[in-house]
Amino acid sequence: MLYIKALHIIFIVTWFAGLFYMPRLFIYNTEAQEREAPIRDALQEQFGIMMKRLWYGITWPSAILTLIFGPWVMYELGYFESVPSWLWIKLAFVLGLYLYHYSIHRIFLQHTKGLLKYSSQQLRVWNEVATIFLIAIVMLVVVKQNLSVVWGLVGLILFIALLMCAIKIYKALRQKK
Repeated sequence: MLYIKALHIIFIVTWFAGLFYMPRLFIYNTEAQEREAPIRDALQEQFGIMMKRLWYGITWPSAILTLIFGPWVMYELGYFESVPSWLWIKLAFVLGLYLYHYSIHRIFLQHTKGLLKYSSQQLRVWNEVATIFLIAIVMLVVVKQNLSVVWGLVGLILFIALLMCAIKIYKALRQKK
């Protein structure tokens, strides 16, 4: 059982690594558009290679293995017979995370076709969504029923507001340069 749980955690970590880094590559690829032709082409070719390797070599396999080991852990812990309320909330966040993964996949496919539909600022905001999911899921798993749903949501909303302020400050600082 502990090996299954350890593997589940390992693949969650590698999945999140991909979800954190992939939007950064989108940002770099988008910002490369502003460069001169030979540099732009070289950068975008390199970012394309990096995105494909990260997405298909790490992120997708990790998402699939997380989906295999997660229910296995639930089965081993007896959660299929009686699902605690905190776990339903966590599973809702996990579903949201898979929807986020799918949205990143769509942006990836657009980038592979040379369609850069989002600004680097929009991608910076989208990059933080994985952080929000990570915090919500980890807090639910660790704190469980001791976590008041109301206070948990208030904390999450405050964290999101703090993230958005940090993004705006970063944008203002970049524009000054």
